[in-house]
Amino acid sequence: MRPSGRNLADIRSISIETGVTKHAEGSVLIKMGDTHVLCTATIEDKAPSFLKGSGLGWVTAEYGMLPRATNSRNRREAAAGKQSGRTQEIQRLIGRALRAGIDRSALGERQIVVDCDVLQADGGTRCASITGGWVALRLAVNKLLKSGLIVSDPIIDHVAAISCGIYAGQPIADLDYAEDSEAGVDGNFILTGRGRLVEVQMTAEGSTFSREEMTKLLDLAEAGVAQLVAAQKAAIA
Repeated sequence: MRPSGRNLADIRSISIETGVTKHAEGSVLIKMGDTHVLCTATIEDKAPSFLKGSGLGWVTAEYGMLPRATNSRNRREAAAGKQSGRTQEIQRLIGRALRAGIDRSALGERQIVVDCDVLQADGGTRCASITGGWVALRLAVNKLLKSGLIVSDPIIDHVAAISCGIYAGQPIADLDYAEDSEAGVDGNFILTGRGRLVEVQMTAEGSTFSREEMTKLLDLAEAGVAQLVAAQKAAIA
């Protein structure tokens, strides 16, 4: 039995609310159970200098966790004077994931920055950031299309992410913190709406895993991402 009472393949309740901030070109509040992330997308008129003259656009991300997103206060990274290695790794992951769903030539030489701020954490914050970040990106691109600044849609597919792992010897989908902290194997799976793999992060957290177990986790991830993509579609309908 999972601590949450969910069945092995059940994902947490998901809510994606759009238009939650006044100024951002795209804004989303995504809730995956008790993990809540604010995702905002900002359009910048020029691409990074390394893309100058290439005709290609860029999508990047920044990630942060509010001090009381967890059960004890974490010091703001700005107060420490630098980002943690974890934060840098997560925001690079989010950027890579979102770029997998976009045609950068259709975007033109501009940049879209997706900011993901964790308001409340209960496991799977990077996955929720990717899933919600894609919706914020979609909303920002819609504004570019509506304004006529671009003529063809640069978004080629949905991108969503889910964690899956082995808890108490069983493969389970969408780990919350209680499960993640005790899991023998923990994995993050990023897929497109068509089921193509973008990135897989899997780690044995105390016990190794077999290829058969990895396949079971991938099956759970595919089913979970299909539900997340359906939620994305409903949010932007």
